Amino acid sequence: MPTRKRSVTIQDVAKASGVSVSTVSRVLNGKVDVADDTQDRVLAVIGKLGYTSNLAARSMRSRKKNLIGLVVPDIGFPYSIEIMKGINQAIAESAYDLLVYTTGDVHKSGAASHEQHYVSLLNNSLTDGVIIVASAAADFITDAPIVAVDPHVVKPNYPSVQGTNYQGSLEIMNYLLSLGHQRIGFICGRPEIGSAGRRLLGYRDALSSAGIEVDENLIVPGDFTTPSGHERGVQLLSMENPPTAIFAANDQSAIGVYQAADELGLRIPDDLSVVGFDNISEAKYLGLTTMDQCLADMGYVAIQMLIQLIKNETLEKQIHKISTKLVVRSSCRALTGSV
Repeated sequence: MPTRKRSVTIQDVAKASGVSVSTVSRVLNGKVDVADDTQDRVLAVIGKLGYTSNLAARSMRSRKKNLIGLVVPDIGFPYSIEIMKGINQAIAESAYDLLVYTTGDVHKSGAASHEQHYVSLLNNSLTDGVIIVASAAADFITDAPIVAVDPHVVKPNYPSVQGTNYQGSLEIMNYLLSLGHQRIGFICGRPEIGSAGRRLLGYRDALSSAGIEVDENLIVPGDFTTPSGHERGVQLLSMENPPTAIFAANDQSAIGVYQAADELGLRIPDDLSVVGFDNISEAKYLGLTTMDQCLADMGYVAIQMLIQLIKNETLEKQIHKISTKLVVRSSCRALTGSV
């Protein structure tokens, strides 16, 4: 007679992690009084053992939930809001409801282990499938399908929707070069994110193709936030020979450049040309030239792909690419004597 597999308990997790049951409970409830290394160890064990809480276990009684999970790092971040617009539209057109799980902070440590825990919790119990935005983990152990939107990893082991970041960066650079700009500053995104790396590569390759030597002093680190864009904007514009244009790796950083320019008494575009990437709502009101990553479309397509997988249908492709589009507004001008 076959033996029935015993469910994993919170006591099992505590024993395997070398901590108390109360510590495991605090980790599960998102308490901040647990050391980072302890929290990461507990979450890793939870993911490995496939532990689910009592609430989740009760939900497992129903095989079909008609519920899709969404794991998103920060629902207040403009980037996330744009993606959620498309997700919301697709959910409204479907027979599914949406359950949102967020850490509330794009910079929380141990992002990959947190994601693996959330996906394990949702997909092994509560939901029929999960959408994960800007995923950091390369793989997940899960009983139900997942689809990522704009994953951090270059080649994830799960279906994803991605923008053409490299091509979009090339197009931005070629636009600035066509306006006569050669000293172009670049504010990077977070280095661990694949799309940030592809945008930087596009910047470098465009200059090389134009026969312009890359000045490493014009490339400064960033983290996709407005404060970082402001700090790095001041750094670039305070150089002895400052750039005539700045390409910020996303619109949030570009907004920071606007603040830096205003602080230094510079006018956009008269004294400085600025471009961003993403085309969030604020970009339109600033008159910011940017690369539209069609974030809402990415969210919409991700839901459609996930529903296909939930229905056991085969996807045409594991990676769905959505082409970026240059949106020219009023933040750039040609240098005197340039076409």
